[in-house]
Amino acid sequence: MTGPTPAASSAPAPGTASGPVPVPVPVPVPVPVPGTAPVPAPVPGTAPAAARVQRPVTAGRGYGLLLLLTGAVGFAASFTLTLDKLRLLQNPGYVPSCNLNPVISCGSVMRTSQASVFGFANSLLGVAGFAVVLTVGAAVLAGAGFRRWFWLGLQAGATLGIVFVHWLMFQCLYRIGAVCPYCVAVWLSVIALFWYTTLHNLPKWRRSALAPYHWVVPALWYLLIALLILNRFWYYWQTLL
Repeated sequence: MTGPTPAASSAPAPGTASGPVPVPVPVPVPVPVPGTAPVPAPVPGTAPAAARVQRPVTAGRGYGLLLLLTGAVGFAASFTLTLDKLRLLQNPGYVPSCNLNPVISCGSVMRTSQASVFGFANSLLGVAGFAVVLTVGAAVLAGAGFRRWFWLGLQAGATLGIVFVHWLMFQCLYRIGAVCPYCVAVWLSVIALFWYTTLHNLPKWRRSALAPYHWVVPALWYLLIALLILNRFWYYWQTLL
């Protein structure tokens, strides 16, 4: 005979916790919205895209006024030269209003090949270039800011302008033998534009160090030009004494 079958024990197995078994909670999976691109996960060590976008660089009111002034003077001089050049083409006997003497003579300069280096009047370059400077100056005074690449582009334009102006200066003094007053106005405007645009684009700490002496370089520059003109045409100036 067999004995009675023992009842199944309800005690938990050794090493297991008592109580109900926890049910895992499912993690919701994001469902992409149709028509939208998934947002990529940020790469460790990189800044967010918003932080990498360059902010507009503003300029001071003084620099804006200088852009407006140099742009206005250069544009007026270039526009006047263009009008005189057109009148000279229409009438070879036309005498420009700035023909004052054998040395200060716009007509003597306009009739040379150096006055049309690229096949058209050099003054047209000034009309276009100084119009841009005028516009930038007005925008700066209105509180506008521009990206870094824009200021570097203005720097490149001013650098090309300063090189071209000094080539023309050499041609006037030592090849043509005459000085055009409107040309001189353009020279002085480009020098100021180049110098102060360079200062604007320098790092802030360098700009602050040069700020108290910002006027020294253009003043010496202008003085050197005056001395060159005085020395080159001294044979004529001494007849006026």
